[in-house]
Amino acid sequence: MTDAAINVIGRLGNVRSAIADAEREAGRPQGSVTLVAVSKTFDADDIRPVLNAGQRVFGENRVQEAQAKWQGLKSSYDGIELHLIGPLQSNKAADAVALFDVIETVDREKIAATLATEMKKLSRFPRLYVQVNTGLEPQKAGITPNEAAAFVKRCREIHGLTVEGLMCIPPADENPGPHFALLEKIAHAVDVDKLSMGMSGDYETAIAFGATSVRVGSAIFGSRDYV
Repeated sequence: MTDAAINVIGRLGNVRSAIADAEREAGRPQGSVTLVAVSKTFDADDIRPVLNAGQRVFGENRVQEAQAKWQGLKSSYDGIELHLIGPLQSNKAADAVALFDVIETVDREKIAATLATEMKKLSRFPRLYVQVNTGLEPQKAGITPNEAAAFVKRCREIHGLTVEGLMCIPPADENPGPHFALLEKIAHAVDVDKLSMGMSGDYETAIAFGATSVRVGSAIFGSRDYV
């Protein structure tokens, strides 16, 4: 085993332990929070040590990038659950439905309608989350908090979609706690019980606010080289 593989497995163990500690501190059952290991920008060779350590839930930002590495990995490992956690373009909806098990970034009418069409066409039904832009950041995807309840209702009643949960990415320069609390409040209002919130820098806080899954990348895989 290479030094890089040993290091990534060690970081994965540290994250798992921190999640367990945060669950205990929040008075939540052990195992109530799912770790989504965010493997975007990392190739199959980087991901294999994490798979070999038993991790099976992963997050990717881009459909095309995910296709290139996960079609092969899915054939080599059983039980993989793949989450799309980046913005989805309508022309990639069919590919997303075919590859991903969970799509966390439903955030506008066109995507809801296109997903409904492609899911019926392919007879494949990924679980769906609505992304909420809790910080009202113009550069960030997501429905606004004030529009979230009506949008979830339209997804259900007009498009026939089953919305399982909500997702958010708080502004990087703000205390994430109020954003997590807001997402939990919206979740109660729209009657969903899955909350995808918290990343490498704040996932323990997210667990205290009710996260059911946390998206952790750099704390496991290390820093990314963006091109």
